[in-house]
Amino acid sequence: MSLVKGPDGQPRCWWGTSTPDYLSYHDTEWGRPVTDDRGVYERLCLEAFQSGLSWLTILRKRENFRAAFADFDFEAVAKFSDRDVERLMGDAGIVRNRAKIEATVANGRATAQMSAQGESLARLMWSFAPDGPTAARALEELASTTPESKALAKELKLRGFRFVGPTTAYAAMQACGVVNDHLVGCVVRDRVDAERKAALASVG
Repeated sequence: MSLVKGPDGQPRCWWGTSTPDYLSYHDTEWGRPVTDDRGVYERLCLEAFQSGLSWLTILRKRENFRAAFADFDFEAVAKFSDRDVERLMGDAGIVRNRAKIEATVANGRATAQMSAQGESLARLMWSFAPDGPTAARALEELASTTPESKALAKELKLRGFRFVGPTTAYAAMQACGVVNDHLVGCVVRDRVDAERKAALASVG
């Protein structure tokens, strides 16, 4: 699978036209640089929730996740108690997986600790950006893990993050624009690449 024409006749990554939700996400969010800690924390957590599920399921529940986790304000989530975990286990609007909910709380605490020490989760993630751009032309050429995502996952785990294996780390890198995995020829690829270069300059 590679490029398909969207409703405007322009070529897009094959998945980007399958539903209106995906079309909007593909064109306006996926791969667009996220350089703030809250935004990176949110995407890491949502990618963890996606593990074993369809991303469309998570995308359609995203506002419910934001409501459940204080809009992914990691300082607020860091203060969640066991009672909050039980409350979230009863929230039908999100994915009720105890390990993933507890990981989101743990990741909030890890992010808050980094912030308190003058560090930045976003800067850490962007420090693992590959030197050159990716240039896949078809699904079969896209990676699910890379040396950079393996190194990022290892570093995150050392800092207390959970549910952040190399595959989840790479999916977050894609979502945050640390890598540009829009296929060659996709209508938004060049725009995303320009934004990524600007982001690299600003966080470097």
